Amino acid sequence: MDKIVSLCKRRGFIFQSSDIYGGLSNTWDYGPYGVELKNNVKRAWWKSVVYERNDMYGLDAAILMHPKVWEASGHVENFFDLKSDCKSCKKRFKAADLLSRPEGGKVCPECGGELTEARPFNLMFKTYQGPMEEAMSVVYLRPETAQGMFVNFLNILDSKHPRLPFGLAQIGKAFRNEITPGNFTFRTREFEQMEIEYFVRPQEADKKLEEWIEERFNWYLGLGIRKENLRRRPHTKDELAHYAKACTDIEYNFPFGASTSVSDDGERKRATGWSELEGIANRTDFDLRQHAKASGKDLQYFDDIAKERFFPYIIEPSGGVDRSCLAFLTDAYHEEKVKDETRVVLRLKPALAPVKVAILPLLKNRPQLVELAKKIAADLKKSIVSVYDDTAAIGKLYRRQDEVGTLYCVTVDVQSLEDNQVTVRDRDTMAQERIGIDTLKEYLQTRLNC
Repeated sequence: MDKIVSLCKRRGFIFQSSDIYGGLSNTWDYGPYGVELKNNVKRAWWKSVVYERNDMYGLDAAILMHPKVWEASGHVENFFDLKSDCKSCKKRFKAADLLSRPEGGKVCPECGGELTEARPFNLMFKTYQGPMEEAMSVVYLRPETAQGMFVNFLNILDSKHPRLPFGLAQIGKAFRNEITPGNFTFRTREFEQMEIEYFVRPQEADKKLEEWIEERFNWYLGLGIRKENLRRRPHTKDELAHYAKACTDIEYNFPFGASTSVSDDGERKRATGWSELEGIANRTDFDLRQHAKASGKDLQYFDDIAKERFFPYIIEPSGGVDRSCLAFLTDAYHEEKVKDETRVVLRLKPALAPVKVAILPLLKNRPQLVELAKKIAADLKKSIVSVYDDTAAIGKLYRRQDEVGTLYCVTVDVQSLEDNQVTVRDRDTMAQERIGIDTLKEYLQTRLNC
């Protein structure tokens, strides 16, 4: 994991937030390449779950919501962790994490000191709306995007008139006051979710759950995650949220972390590496019933063919943008020996690569080469995400582009001035090919499928 963290800072993917002030723990800023990767992940998700389907609608709900939303959803009463404090080093730990350790949660895992009894801590960030900090002004930063879709269910019925099954998709920030965040960007207090709430007839819920598990699993494979690093893990009964009938996690084999499984004989086992990328749950009709009861609004679906009114069940695929980015980075990271040197390359799929093409003049002190290279770059930028770079020798420029996953490097050399051709270098094979400048764009678009 250290190599991934180092690469992210060195090449401008991810920086420690507020770094010049010593940083703020477990908060991260996405740099020039990181924001492109993140946007590409979100774009690929939206294309898959909204644009390529006929039964999905997009939504972008507000972060701040009426406090009664969180009372109805159960977050005010139930959204907490049991935590213990160390009397010596003053650090705080989740009780569940402590119980999984060899010492059984009796001593501090950091200093060996005595721990307090576990106490509940609510995970929602509380703030105030308006100038007065009083009870009537309390609002919360949403801990999930899901509730914004539930409370808009009636608006969608009235405006789009959809037939079941149909779903809502949303990408947005959520906030949880995690007491033990960590593992780089895997678990943070501020994070971005990609969530779907898919409304179905109750009798179809089990089937639709399995369909979404399969679809979401294949989405990661299609974007380059190796199958041996991905698995499905059904939740045991004691893991299920209070609203869920069933849930399956899609897990990635990160170079950190741990997950818990239960063997046939009931023994709980910890397996390092495998950690949740996305959870797909059958939430039943819990959410719509809760909000109908609390708001006094009828949130039932009316089937005008069967002439029946009922609360749909909800299938929820919920994934993290930050976790997905980390998994794609980790899986794409590759080292190989080239002429006794270690070559680092990110083998990201074209859809995810932050930059598709880099245009590089062989000699930056030759004005004619620089002028031609910049002209080519300006033309490519209109249709392909491209960069121009002349800040180092060509070998070093190649290595930089390899490390950020750039698919093709276009080198403009002295011969280019004579034959109107450039050298195109493939990221993965390092093979080079002379291509005419007049056909370069078509050549690249064909290979990038854009």
